[in-house]
Amino acid sequence: MKPIKHLRWWIVWTLFGSTAINYISRQTLSVLANTITQEFHLSNTDYSWIVSAFQIAYALMWLAGGVLIDVIGARLGLVLAALWWSVASMLTGLANSMFSFGLFRFLLGVGEGCNWPAATKVVAEWFPARQRGLAVAIFDSGSSVGAILAPPLVWWVTVTFGWRYAFVASGLLGFLWVGLWLALYHPLRKHPRLTEEERALIEAGRDTAETSARRGVGRYLALLKQRNVWGIILGRSLTDPIWWFYVFWLPKYLGDVRGFDLKHLAFFVWIPFVAADIGNFTGGFASGFLIKRGMPVIRARKWVCVLSSVAVLAGIPAAMTSNAYWAIALISVALWGYASWSTMGLTFPTDLFPRDVVASVTGLSGFAASGLAGITFTLVVGWLVDKFSYFPAFLAAGLVPLLATACVLILIRAPQTAGARD
Repeated sequence: MKPIKHLRWWIVWTLFGSTAINYISRQTLSVLANTITQEFHLSNTDYSWIVSAFQIAYALMWLAGGVLIDVIGARLGLVLAALWWSVASMLTGLANSMFSFGLFRFLLGVGEGCNWPAATKVVAEWFPARQRGLAVAIFDSGSSVGAILAPPLVWWVTVTFGWRYAFVASGLLGFLWVGLWLALYHPLRKHPRLTEEERALIEAGRDTAETSARRGVGRYLALLKQRNVWGIILGRSLTDPIWWFYVFWLPKYLGDVRGFDLKHLAFFVWIPFVAADIGNFTGGFASGFLIKRGMPVIRARKWVCVLSSVAVLAGIPAAMTSNAYWAIALISVALWGYASWSTMGLTFPTDLFPRDVVASVTGLSGFAASGLAGITFTLVVGWLVDKFSYFPAFLAAGLVPLLATACVLILIRAPQTAGARD
C-alpha cells in the first residue's frame, strides 16, 4: 500500500471527527431542552436528572473504558463505542417521558465515555512530546465544533421533519465515521502506510516509557498512590463541571433568561463554542511554543493553566449584565479559557505516564471529573435555578478553576528520570 505522508496528523483529525460527532449527539438534547421540557411538562430539576443519567454512564465508561481501551486497543475500542452511541442517539427519538429520556441518555453515555481515553492513548502513541499539546487540541476541539454544528443542524431537522428526527440524524453520523476510522487507523508498529521517516521522528521524540514496571492489575492499583494522578484528577474535577454547565445549560439559560427561541439559539448559541475551539488551539500552540523555546514540558503546561484560569472568570460578569449579547461575549471568553486549560488537563497523562496506562489515567480522571464532580454540579444547578437563579452557578463556574490550578501547581511533578521536563 502507498505510504501516507504526515499520517499522524490524518489520524488525529479523524479523532477530531469522532469527537465532533460525539458532541452533536449529546448537544441535540441540550438544543431541544426547552421544546422537550415544555411538551412533557418537565421542571429544571427533572431536566437535571435526565442530564445526570447521561453523566453517570459517561463517567463510569471513562473509568472502565480507559482500562478497556488499554486492553483491546483504540482501533476496535472506538469502533464499538461509536456504533453504541450512534444507536443510543437514534433511540432517544422514541422517548416520551422523563424515565425514557433518562434511559436513552444513559445508554448514550455508555458509548461516548470511551472517546477521550482512546484519543489520548492514540496521541501518546503517535506524537512526540512537543506536538502532543497541539494534537490533543485538535481532537478535543471537535467537542466545540460539534457544539457549534448542533444548533443549526437540530433546528433545520426539527423544523423540517420534527424534533424526534434530530436524534436520528445525529446518530447516523457515527456510522459514517466508523468506516473512515477502520480505513485509516492501525497501531503504530503495524501500520502499513507509515513512512520510515515519520516512524523515526515519532520514536525520537518520545519521553515516556512504553510499558509500566508493574504488570497485571497491580499497575492500575499503583496509579492511585501517585501524586501526579491526584493532581490530574483534582484539576479536571474542578474544571470539567464548568464545561458541562455551559454545554447542558447555556441553551436553556438563553431561553429562560434572555428570551431566545429555537431560531435565535441556532443563530447565537454556537458562538461561545467557537471561542472554546480557539481556546483548545491556544493552549496547544502556547505550550508547544514555550517548550520549543526551552521551557521544560510540565512547567509550560502549568503556565498555560494559570493564564487560562484567569479568563474563565469572565463568566461571572456575564450573568450580571443586562445585555444578552454582552453576556454571550463574556461567556465566550470564559469558554476560551476553559478549553485552553482542558487541553493541558488532557495532555498531562501523555507527558507523565507509560503508554500502556495513559488511557487508564485519562479514564480515571474523567470518571472523577465527569462523574462525581460533574453530576453533583449538574444536580446543584438544577436545584439552584428552580429555587433561586442562574447567578450562583455562574459564580461557581468562574471561581473553581483557580482552585483547580492550585492543585495542579502543588501536586504535579515531572518524573525524576525525566529531569529537564520539570
